[in-house]
Amino acid sequence: MRAELAMVKRLGAIMEPETGNVFEAEGVLNPGAVRGPSGDLYLFPRLVARGNYSRIGIARVRFRDGEPVGVERLGIALQPEADYELHAGGGGCEDPRVTYVAPLGCYAMSYTAFGAGGPHIALAVSEDLRSWRRLGLATFAPAGAVDFSGVDNKDASLFPDVVPDPCGEPALALIHRPLFRGTLPEQLACSPRPRRVDLARESIWLSYVSVEDARRDLRLLCDFTSHHRLVSPVSPWERVKVGGGAPPVRVEESYVVVYHGVSDQQATRASEVSYAAGLLLLDAENPRRIAYRSKEPILTARMPEERRGIVPNVVFPTGVDVRTDIGRPRRVDIYYGMADFRIGVAALELPEQLPSGASGDPVAGCV
Repeated sequence: MRAELAMVKRLGAIMEPETGNVFEAEGVLNPGAVRGPSGDLYLFPRLVARGNYSRIGIARVRFRDGEPVGVERLGIALQPEADYELHAGGGGCEDPRVTYVAPLGCYAMSYTAFGAGGPHIALAVSEDLRSWRRLGLATFAPAGAVDFSGVDNKDASLFPDVVPDPCGEPALALIHRPLFRGTLPEQLACSPRPRRVDLARESIWLSYVSVEDARRDLRLLCDFTSHHRLVSPVSPWERVKVGGGAPPVRVEESYVVVYHGVSDQQATRASEVSYAAGLLLLDAENPRRIAYRSKEPILTARMPEERRGIVPNVVFPTGVDVRTDIGRPRRVDIYYGMADFRIGVAALELPEQLPSGASGDPVAGCV
């Protein structure tokens, strides 16, 4: 089944740089998305000023006849201030994912802090989506022989509710993809075909923190102590890299995860890679179990706005909205970056039954 043709409908660009706005001179992209206390939908776009200086904005989505058609800008949520967000000549608060974490009774934002040490995951919390309190950088205990310390990391997102950790204890979980040296797209693009995947270093991981620890002290939400490797590249459309996308959302008995993959299928040099979006369904009782994984991408760079921009050939999912507000709980709107310059939205309709044979992840293999 060509999932892109059967399941996803593009709704168009919803936000692009505002003329004369110096905060947006080099693009608006990769937004977090979440419903607020009143039911309104808010985006948290990355706003890029000259010199790739990034802030995180706030915008309310405007709807017409149930469809998203535009935004109302409301200001800035975060801008580089902490030392881990600043580097010589600039800084960055980038690519936020926002989740209402029910066990903590607050909204949590995971974002990329671009400081002197490179890109790392940072966390902040809010009760009203307007005022955000930084918790600091995420830290990760080793996963056996895999040491995450000092490794670049980004594209992380939190689950909205309690899940079991690898020992079966109640925990809060984070999806993330460490950027180990040698696994960046520009380092793997145009490598020999087929190539063997380094499972420990090229995977999306689930990492866990005790829910009781986080309830006792929100700062402990940054301290992840156990881990599980979730997925690695298996299909041609993700042979260069697989990574996080939008935060998991619960739809019936599954967590829906829209993630990203990078391909060099048409590339003759490393700068010609393409970013696409794929679909994971994780068991709601135990998200380590993969119920479904799309063999083909559900969204690829096809439209002019997706093929031309700051970085061409990019669709990059970072926000989702389950449309229970219009009585369609199997419709998931995907908010995504278009060529690193503007923001698009597409509607994903989850069928009652998904095709079999596309679940799981090999223990080892080549792509």
